[in-house]
Amino acid sequence: MGSDRNKLLLTLRSQPLLAWTLRAAAAAREVSWIGIISQPADWLDLKEILGDLSLTKPVQLIQGGNTRQESVYNGLQAMPGDAERVLIHDGARCLATPELFDRCAVAIRSSTPHSPIKGLIAAIPVKDTIKVVDGSGLIQDTPDRSQLWAAQTPQAFDVQLLKQCHEKGRQEGWEVTDDAALFEKCGLPVQIVEGEETNLKLTTPMDLAIAEFILQQRLGNGNW
Repeated sequence: MGSDRNKLLLTLRSQPLLAWTLRAAAAAREVSWIGIISQPADWLDLKEILGDLSLTKPVQLIQGGNTRQESVYNGLQAMPGDAERVLIHDGARCLATPELFDRCAVAIRSSTPHSPIKGLIAAIPVKDTIKVVDGSGLIQDTPDRSQLWAAQTPQAFDVQLLKQCHEKGRQEGWEVTDDAALFEKCGLPVQIVEGEETNLKLTTPMDLAIAEFILQQRLGNGNW
């Protein structure tokens, strides 16, 4: 993002990016507790954001690790003891709607012995043709686009199973980019739930401009 501070503290329509993420999570009917995994250096700013939002659901600040994987591990240890399912969301995806949180939560909660769902991720079908390229820039393969999905968050899991996967990952020295990959390495199935085209991960200044336009359209239509 080219910023000298945590990008989640940058503003979008006069509110920090994280505030939009928290508003969506708090508005989701299925979310009952929120943990913000971050570095203590940001906690003063985060407490100010939380004070301005005055959320009615409990929120806990949790110290992050050196990697995403370590941070999620810390978050799992800090969860309420009776939690059975968890949604893990990237704070930089501040355009996710409450409906998406609820859709993922309902899907993981609807698991039955005959149709067990212990892990799922929000994702959207890939529109572009994807090329597999080697180190010299030569195309090696063109995978079938109909089978390709772009992963998003939230990702939803059975808490105990995810904890077990994280413990195994620590023992084996695995490094993965998301919790779905950790589930997969443990031989556990992960299901797709339809995500949202507007659920962008804000990474560059151009992403901020696009997010500004999306929020303008939403708020102009009276939507959250």
